[in-house]
Amino acid sequence: MARAPVHREILIAARFGTVGCVGFLTDITLLRIGLVLGFSPLAARLVSLTCAMQVTFLLNGLVVFRRLRRETAVRQWLRYMGSNGLGNLINYLIFVTLVLSRWPWISRRGTALVIGSLFAYLINYTGCRLMVFGRPEASAAKTPPPGQNRGC
Repeated sequence: MARAPVHREILIAARFGTVGCVGFLTDITLLRIGLVLGFSPLAARLVSLTCAMQVTFLLNGLVVFRRLRRETAVRQWLRYMGSNGLGNLINYLIFVTLVLSRWPWISRRGTALVIGSLFAYLINYTGCRLMVFGRPEASAAKTPPPGQNRGC
């Protein structure tokens, strides 16, 4: 019985990671479009990252955690931007620190990117889980309507 909550959490974390991949694809696509349109790399990155964060906010709120509601959307959005902004900042700082360290293997850009991304994933997931959306809602088929007897 104890395996069910752990299994469910792993599935939610995997869905969160999948949404992160969609966000990454959004980010890289818009970055490239911005560069083609003549934006500076910094401006293009600002636009692409901002848009990617909006996409992941909506997907995580509606699909992964199923807790995005009109009544609480502004508060959730502010918390999401704050917690994921922190995760993105730490990701960047880890990347820069490792690249500048010149340590063999670990200072490679690809390695530094993966390490920074793993930390960002943990920070962003924890922030979404604890500060933004909370415990994911069960599917409608498994959850009886409010007030309906759940007992024996």
